[in-house]
Amino acid sequence: MSFIKRIHDRFFAIPLIARFDKVVRYLIAGGIAAGTDLVFLYVFTDVLGIWYLLSAVLAFLIAFVVSFVLQKFWTFGDKNTDVWKSQAALYFIVTSTNLGLNTLLMYLFVDQFGIHYLLSQIIISAGIACESFFVYQIFIFRKNHGAR
Repeated sequence: MSFIKRIHDRFFAIPLIARFDKVVRYLIAGGIAAGTDLVFLYVFTDVLGIWYLLSAVLAFLIAFVVSFVLQKFWTFGDKNTDVWKSQAALYFIVTSTNLGLNTLLMYLFVDQFGIHYLLSQIIISAGIACESFFVYQIFIFRKNHGAR
């Protein structure tokens, strides 16, 4: 058994974590996607010199791919590949809406309130994550998505 698999199995065997398994997985997957977003936001803005709002859009799109794959297959355990295109489209609509909200809030937090762009992104991402969990669970990765 691989080292990562052993750690995974022990971590999710802890009673409190096992009870909130899906939420914990969502937070971990979201953390990975958020980390991806922040790393690319930093690289695009500070290393490549791209305007922070355009950087936020590009980073968000890269994080979208990471997030969709982790949430579909790991968090929500949806192995059905027959509906992945429609799920990806719905997921993209939700994330695009979130991108618009993210961009608007980035503008307000940075330009209007003077909060550093990285701290702004962390705060905004936390709020969007809460809203998204319920949307993903109820509308996109529901267990009976194939049954009509």
